Amino acid sequence: MKITILGAGAWGTALAIPLARKHQVVLWGRNAQAMQAASEQRENSLYLPGFPLPPELAVSSDFDAAVRHVCDTPADSLLIAASSVSGLRELAGHLRAYAIPNLVWLCKGLEEGTRLLPHQVVQEVLGSGVAAGVLSGPSFAQEVARGLPCALTIAGADAALCERVVAAVHGNNIRIYSSDDLVGVEIGGAVKNILAIATGVADGLQLGLNARAALITRGLAEITRLGVALGGRAETFMGLSGVGDLILTCTGDLSRNRRVGLGLAQNKKLDVIVAELGHVAEGVRCAQAVRALAREKGIEMPITDAVAAALFDGVSVQNMVARLLARDPREESL
Repeated sequence: MKITILGAGAWGTALAIPLARKHQVVLWGRNAQAMQAASEQRENSLYLPGFPLPPELAVSSDFDAAVRHVCDTPADSLLIAASSVSGLRELAGHLRAYAIPNLVWLCKGLEEGTRLLPHQVVQEVLGSGVAAGVLSGPSFAQEVARGLPCALTIAGADAALCERVVAAVHGNNIRIYSSDDLVGVEIGGAVKNILAIATGVADGLQLGLNARAALITRGLAEITRLGVALGGRAETFMGLSGVGDLILTCTGDLSRNRRVGLGLAQNKKLDVIVAELGHVAEGVRCAQAVRALAREKGIEMPITDAVAAALFDGVSVQNMVARLLARDPREESL
């Protein structure tokens, strides 16, 4: 199969490594100098240092050639967008000039300003004629690049696209499950990043394992309430893209969003934390959008509200914790 991955960040590069061992894969990045260095040195030292790129993997900064790689054989190809949510609209806009056969995205979150989920952004830009879906689930880039076991979910309304993704990605220690609950899978992937920030705060303040377990459990309730209200299915949030991704992101030391929370617990400024990360932490951008969406829909999301207050309203993390503990549990649904 011919596969093009648009976005040579950590996750795009990590996924390209196992796929290149069995498919014709092109990894595209906009930074021409970095892509040339990665091609010559066989390592993406900017975003995924320490992981050799397979000799079969083509690395390019030529957008036209990368997209045409999959357009030439639409029946046996796959186009994967590995941008952030904030870059998805622009990327989809560039694709309007091509007869793309399909599109799968890896990003998790809501678009700032519009509060749209990724599939809504794609549909708004490209229309409903493109077979499209999201590949999501508990997945740290470094572990996938190392070839460690991982399980993901492909979600979309087009059953043929889901089958194609399963056929392409399943294997090399990666398991792929299929779902038609696009909304549920995207909500799980978006909100868990916010909850990982909250868990990082609790861990940074040394509030204990009991507090961590409570945050994760009540966080799952928030995800489910929002997801069901938007049309997702409750059982989706008990799967890989729900509780699975939530546990990983809240507890794993490789989690960028958890590290944001740890930084907040040290009273670091948000811009300092983000600069130290050197990568996008989607939970930061997503927190305000989810808070606004929840208020608009009248949905209880106290942990999300507390995280947004700490990130953007100048509320201290100590005050954030005090607010959550002071809530009357009788006012909150299970």
